[in-house]
Amino acid sequence: MKNVTFVSSWSGGKDSAMAFYRALTSGMVPKKILTMFEEDGEISKSHALPSEVVQAQADRLGVPLLIKGASWNSYEERFIEAMDECRSEGITHGVFGDIDLEGHLEWVQKTCAKSDIVAVHPLWQEPRKSIVEELLDANFEAYIVVVNTKMMPANFVGSRFTKEIVEELEAAGIDSCGENGEFHTIVVDGPIFSERVPIEIGKTVEKGDYVFSPVILKG
Repeated sequence: MKNVTFVSSWSGGKDSAMAFYRALTSGMVPKKILTMFEEDGEISKSHALPSEVVQAQADRLGVPLLIKGASWNSYEERFIEAMDECRSEGITHGVFGDIDLEGHLEWVQKTCAKSDIVAVHPLWQEPRKSIVEELLDANFEAYIVVVNTKMMPANFVGSRFTKEIVEELEAAGIDSCGENGEFHTIVVDGPIFSERVPIEIGKTVEKGDYVFSPVILKG
């Protein structure tokens, strides 16, 4: 995969960061990151990150950011539009942070193929725990910013993602990778960034079954 160009599907969280990291270390060349936002363009889908925070991540990755706003109904159409734009710029591959959810893998592969983009999944079918351990051993700094309260206690939201938190999650019977949607994270530092993204974790907000810790860019 050396010197192959790619767009990274970027949620701002740990799995997309690890996929980006693996792609880099394999010799692939990042040309763009793609983040899907809510239709109004104010916060990212799932992770609820404001655009200025995602832009700050992109700046420290040294890669241009592509944002597409979409409802869940228009998601696929907007995603394909983004992939078409990337392909028109000569980008040949897309990097994704999927681990073991077959349905999502199939959707990504099928959808990327429509734009003649080759989907790459650097984390695919690796043990979830080993990915989390590699993330922490590589000195990535991450925080839990969204919790699904149907699947885990709300008190984890806002916590720094550490080995101690991983042990607490596992002791409570919660997947430490959050691959089933238990929680979402933001990554603010690590070997892929030129410098740390300066953030502040805001006061908790409840929305249905979810609890969010708003992420605010400092400085």
